[in-house]
Formats: sequence, structure tokens, C-alpha cells
Amino acid sequence: MQEVQLGSHTLRSHGVSVAKTHMHDWLILMLLVLLEICLYIIHPFYRFVGKDMMTDLKYPLKSNTVPIWAVPIYAILLPIAIFLFVYYRRRDVYDLHHAILGLFFSVLVTGVLTDSIKNAVGRPRPDFFWRCFPDGKDFYDKWGDVVCHGDINVIKEGHKSFPRSFAGLGFLSLYLSGKVKVFDRKGHIAKLCIVFLPLLVASLVGISRVDDYWHHWQDVFAGGLLGLTVATFCYLQFFPPPYHEEGWGPYAYFRVLEESRSSAQAANMVDMRNGRAAQADVGNQEEEGSSHGFMGLHLADDQSALTLEELETGRR
Repeated sequence: MQEVQLGSHTLRSHGVSVAKTHMHDWLILMLLVLLEICLYIIHPFYRFVGKDMMTDLKYPLKSNTVPIWAVPIYAILLPIAIFLFVYYRRRDVYDLHHAILGLFFSVLVTGVLTDSIKNAVGRPRPDFFWRCFPDGKDFYDKWGDVVCHGDINVIKEGHKSFPRSFAGLGFLSLYLSGKVKVFDRKGHIAKLCIVFLPLLVASLVGISRVDDYWHHWQDVFAGGLLGLTVATFCYLQFFPPPYHEEGWGPYAYFRVLEESRSSAQAANMVDMRNGRAAQADVGNQEEEGSSHGFMGLHLADDQSALTLEELETGRR
């Protein structure tokens, strides 16, 4: 049996089998999407906000420097484009499938965690005052809590400050560190620039959220730790650690390669046994032929001996 080499697992040859193997993972992924939609729709906890607390919540209401529609582009589409480029070079459907699945799980698991915490905490954003009182006229009830008269959806978003995470670019950084073998001990420190680039982009986007007064710095810091933690766990489900000798490929590829080698060794053992059996058969046939010839000679000798005895008897 021919050994499977890197690049022999394509979408056409192994795509369907890989998808069937991870069918349950994709179903769980769809459930996470539905859960994320529900968490986005429900209202967060409306925390008590008194007049003295408004001092730190009067930052101007601005639009995002990095628009919301750009988040799926740099957090999902950009990593997938890099995954496709690697697949085009290596033709390994296991690497492509597991990278995409791991990326989706990183983003969705982090999204569910962060949105759950956001709704449970209900921390006001730095620009909450202008969300609550767009005309600048504040009003409070008898307990000192705010009575907002702004847009309902704007106020709702104003209670979702903590935390803010970036898992997609963290997963991409881990993926690239394995592909370029950044920990191969050869001293090519320039590889770190490739690994740190996605983290730099994520950091700049997080800082822009603070500069736009959509988040407190604690929100971005805690969310960054949460996103990197989830991305690391998801990455290690499919790939060895980047510092491992086999960190450049997924576990599934090496498993299939090992099974192929085992099958090839088993086939070679069967061929060797068949060859030995064939040689043994040939040897037995030769032995049988030689033994028949020896007995034939004896029979011929016996017949000739009998003929001489008969002749001598007749003479007598």
C-alpha cells in the first residue's frame, strides 16, 4: 500500500468524510449561533447609575473608528483567506477544515461568554450619559437612579461595556506560529513579526474602542485575556502546541499518516508471509520429485533382480 504523503488529502478526496466525522461539531456550532442571537436580543441588566456616578460616564457619544461591519472581515474572513492560501500550497483538507472549525468555535464561544457576562453585569459605557440623556437634561427617580429618555436601543447598548474580546485574531496568531515554526530553535526571530501582527491589529482595534469611549480600558484588557484563553483552548483541540515538532499540522493528519504506515507495514508482512509460503511449496514439490525418482530407481533395481533370479532358476 502506498504511503499517504502531505498534500494528498484534498477537498475532493477527503472533504465529505471529514465533514461527516465532525457533523456533531457543526451542529453544536449552529446552536452557538442561535444562542448568540438570543443573547444579543435580550435586555442586559440595568445597573443602578446615580448622579455622582455620571462624572465618569459623560464622555461624548461617537461612532466607532473601526465600524461594526468590519469586525467579521478582520476577525473571520481574513483568517479564512489565510487558511485557504495554506490549503492551496499544501492540499491538506484536515488543516483547512480544522482551522475553520477552530476559528468559528473560538469566535462563537468567546461571543457567548462575553455577551452573557455583558448582560449579567450591565456595566454602563463611558458615553452612557449622552445615551441616556441625548438632550443633556438628566433626570433621576426618588432613589437617585437615572430615568433615561433616549432611544431604547441606544440605551440598551449603553449597558454592554464589559468585556470586549478578540478571539479570531488570537486564533490566527497561534495558527501562524505553528505554520512558520516560530519555535524551531533556529533563531529566526523575524518569524515573530508574523505571529505578533494579528495581535497588534487586535490591540489597535481594542484601543480604538477605548478612544471612541465605547469601552473602559478594563473591558478591553479582561476581554483580551478571555479571547486569547478561549482561542488557545480551541486551537489545541485540533493542532499540537506551536513549540511541538509536529506543530505545523493538525492531529488528524498525523493520525491518518500513522494509520497509513501501519496498513502499509501490515500489507508488507502479509506479502512476506505469502512469499515464504510460496517458497516452502516449491521446496516441498522439489523434495517430492526427488523422492519419487529415488523410489523409481529402487523399483527398477528390484525388477531387474527378479528377472535374473528367474533366468537362473530356469537354467537350473
